[in-house]
Amino acid sequence: MGNLYRAISADGSAFAAVLDAKDIVSEIERIHKTSAVVTAGLGRLSIAASLMGYMLKGEEDSITLRIDADGPAGQLVAVADSWGNVKSSVSNPVVEIPLNCVGKLDVAGAVGRDGTLSVVKDMGLREPYVGVIPLVSGEIAEDIASYYATSEQIPTVCALGVLVDTDLTVKAAGGYLVQLLPFADEKCISTIEKNVAGMRPVSALLDEGVSPQEIAEMLLAGLEPNELDTAQPVYHCDCSRERTERVLLSIGKKELEDIAAEGRDTKVCCHFCGKEYVFTPQEVANLAAQG
Repeated sequence: MGNLYRAISADGSAFAAVLDAKDIVSEIERIHKTSAVVTAGLGRLSIAASLMGYMLKGEEDSITLRIDADGPAGQLVAVADSWGNVKSSVSNPVVEIPLNCVGKLDVAGAVGRDGTLSVVKDMGLREPYVGVIPLVSGEIAEDIASYYATSEQIPTVCALGVLVDTDLTVKAAGGYLVQLLPFADEKCISTIEKNVAGMRPVSALLDEGVSPQEIAEMLLAGLEPNELDTAQPVYHCDCSRERTERVLLSIGKKELEDIAAEGRDTKVCCHFCGKEYVFTPQEVANLAAQG
């Protein structure tokens, strides 16, 4: 499970959320059998979704982050609930491209630089909130910060990182969000800027055993941080046979009748966890009768 820690400055003008997501991203690699650069890209998006999901208020609320860009990985999707639990999918899990100019995994090259980041918040209202922005870099952390600045007008620093070992396992993974409230003064802002400028990569800190609490205290150093709360989010897919039946019903009575008439079992595979649901021709016919 992950380890999420949140802290707030003594005057309430800034807060930091830090997540150690090694177990979550390891599960992503296990389920989707991703290549190293896709593990890093989908892992970053999932970490961001977990952090953002945990900020939602209602127990049934959820957030979906989707990147549609021109990279070979295709569409990336991460969905998180208000407990920070997350599930994710990618169109093309195996992408092999050269390292970038500084010898790191080229996440932007795999994801793409020309495209959009969509943020959908389902908070139980008649319509979900939808924000769409053009990608800034395709590195994901900068794109998340841009979303907050553009769509929610919240000054935000975001860092996301995934270290993949030579055997494709995940060495370390995590990230943080730092946000300023509207009444933050110039001293608070300059303190945060100084702290962030002195931070080493979050994945390197986690790999060395630095805890989320310690990272949060580094980010809010000089602002007398106090603990807000902690959580242990996991990779969790909430698919079920009942949900799959609703998906089949959505394709329409005529289509279901045609499928049933073929006389073969129908297999539906979950994009998030790989679980397969099998429906016999009679079961499909029964669903058609409900349409």
